[in-house]
Amino acid sequence: MEHVRQVTSHSQVLWRLFGLSAIGIVFFFVPISIDGNTTIPLDHLVSWIKNTFGNLINLYVLMIILAGAIMPLWTGQWRQSGGQKLFTLLKCIGAVSAFMALTQIGPAFLHEPDILPFLFNKLVVSVGVIVPVGAIFLSFLVSYGLLELIGILLQPIMRPIWRTPGRSAIDAVASFVGSYSLGLLITDKVYKNGQYSVKEATIIATGFSTVSATFMIIVARTLDLMSHWNLYFWSALIITFIVTAITVRLPPIKGLSDNVLAPEPQAIKGQRWGLAYQTGLSQAAQAGRVSHNLLATVKDGLLMTMTILPAIMSVGLLGLLAAKYTPVFEWLGWIFYPITALWGLDNGHQLAQAASAGLAEMFLPALLLSEADFVLRFSAAITCVSSVLFFSASIPCILATSIPISVFRLVVIWALRTALSLMLSIPLALLIAG
Repeated sequence: MEHVRQVTSHSQVLWRLFGLSAIGIVFFFVPISIDGNTTIPLDHLVSWIKNTFGNLINLYVLMIILAGAIMPLWTGQWRQSGGQKLFTLLKCIGAVSAFMALTQIGPAFLHEPDILPFLFNKLVVSVGVIVPVGAIFLSFLVSYGLLELIGILLQPIMRPIWRTPGRSAIDAVASFVGSYSLGLLITDKVYKNGQYSVKEATIIATGFSTVSATFMIIVARTLDLMSHWNLYFWSALIITFIVTAITVRLPPIKGLSDNVLAPEPQAIKGQRWGLAYQTGLSQAAQAGRVSHNLLATVKDGLLMTMTILPAIMSVGLLGLLAAKYTPVFEWLGWIFYPITALWGLDNGHQLAQAASAGLAEMFLPALLLSEADFVLRFSAAITCVSSVLFFSASIPCILATSIPISVFRLVVIWALRTALSLMLSIPLALLIAG
């Protein structure tokens, strides 16, 4: 087929590996200033789209949510398990909630500024635009050999630090620059091929498959941290991986089976750089036509948007209502309050409660602390990413894979990750705040 035709010109291959990959790097990681607003190009583009198309964007988002709610009913996916029935119901609730948000019908308490309007306008609309648009530039970042090159170079540190093979570096980077769904797709495929043990697959799924850089932009915008974007991004990435390095040495992950059918061969000493370079070139040569890759990633981005928007709308709404009208997160927050108190935060109980809300939906801590001081906002921004696990999206995705891990273990891992994330992010935020 034409789209899988290999590139034979060496200059073309080099351009793909370094030139096209650089386009992705620029759009995600190089801030530029436009009209006095300094942020990454992707964020500028999303803001322009939202400002230019206005109400049409709201209608598009509603259509995406309705399609996402109808899809499991249309395909029969809702019949597969009790979990699928539950999440299909939640998606239908999300569709109804989005319709109420856009038409302003329904009970008055739902239309208070910090409930449906805030959820729909601040989160759902942004996600509906940034995920498919971000997918375009993710194609440049992940399709042309950069991930493979990085994966080979990181082999020597993956096993001693995270107890995973070198190939798992690709999963980790794919999750951060792509999405947890992309990372989990890779992990599940490799696990089913016998190349990961249960323990390795669990480490990767619960420790590396966090929300993407595109979603982190939404967190940063909500918490007014885009002026600190690179500092926030790299802090969240480093703390996420430090937390993972600790949790792999603790129960329940520590006791999982480490038997693997097809272990990774060891790289030959002294040839790592050459192997990384050649592997990157090989992937760049085999990546196929740029137009095909763009279309494929945009399609994946739209499908992902259809999957996550209804769940975010429903679980996010239920979480906001629970946070405002019930003491459930106040009670759960007591688990983490000793950590916030240890650092002497004036409003530490707010951060503890917001962090606990992340179990329902990773974005809730950002929503709950959008008006807080810098230390709380920066700590929450990191914690909601490095906790990795949440019921509105990542946990259902993990349960949909072949990895044999229970909901109870996932919740225990979430609690450990949240506690460790707070321990690391709070002193960093205090240091930055001066």
